[in-house]
Amino acid sequence: MITLNHYLILSALMFAIGVFGILKRKNLLMLFFSTEIVLSAASIGFAAVGYYLNDLQGQIFAFFIIAIAASEVALGIGLLILWYKKYHSLDLDKLQTMKG
Repeated sequence: MITLNHYLILSALMFAIGVFGILKRKNLLMLFFSTEIVLSAASIGFAAVGYYLNDLQGQIFAFFIIAIAASEVALGIGLLILWYKKYHSLDLDKLQTMKG
């Protein structure tokens, strides 16, 4: 039987992997992927707690997190495409050498 603890452990592991990816990656696309993992972990946690408490607030909160993640992907991928067309790289080190 899968309990709430199993879902919360999965959520915590995913969150830790996402934060590790955010801290260690130098590629902007990988940073977006890591952010998506963090948002998915939070969504799983809220949905699981909402389900086990028979309360829709956690599941509604998870729905809004998914909507925010989708908008972040839409906007972020567009910006990454423009950045790559201009600089031919998605490396964060090149972001620090921007000239205005």
